[in-house]
Amino acid sequence: MPLRVTFVAAARSSPLLAERFQDDRPLDQAGWDEVLRVAGELRPLAAADLRYCSPTPRSRATGDALGYAPLVQLALRDCDMGRWRGLTLGEAMAREPESVDAWLADPRSTPHGGESLMVFISRVGGWLDTRPADDGGRIVAVAEPSVIRAALVYVLKAPPATYWNIDVRPLSAATVTGRAGRWNLRVDGAPAQSARS
Repeated sequence: MPLRVTFVAAARSSPLLAERFQDDRPLDQAGWDEVLRVAGELRPLAAADLRYCSPTPRSRATGDALGYAPLVQLALRDCDMGRWRGLTLGEAMAREPESVDAWLADPRSTPHGGESLMVFISRVGGWLDTRPADDGGRIVAVAEPSVIRAALVYVLKAPPATYWNIDVRPLSAATVTGRAGRWNLRVDGAPAQSARS
């Protein structure tokens, strides 16, 4: 039986355009309101065999608010952005435009002095590949959107540049199934209506 890992994106801690690299701020009021709005849909995931979260305050708070009581996993931390930590993309661009361009163009580059996109994707994929899968099981992991994007690139064996084309919204969920080295993305939609409806 394959392992089933559902990633839930943490609720927001700021408006989308004010997102900061390695943001350690707690949930803002809008984030709490969003969690309450979708709790009914996401709470059933608390029945997972294992429940994890990124070490950020908003990931932990999201998991706790949904009743997951998740265990922090350091491997699910955001990409190490070095000296750009705490900056928005716009702020980093204003300070170091050539460095930001190089970072966006080359997944191996580390102009900020932190982790490359390639290393980040590999780290998150390594965490996924080391999940216990002997008898199958269900896992839920609350993580930053960037972590979920990295996991999806890894699962799909997509080119690293694909990372920039994946949009993960707060409190969205993505499920992967399989085992180490053999993962599939599972897309669940609304149930099909019968012909009599």
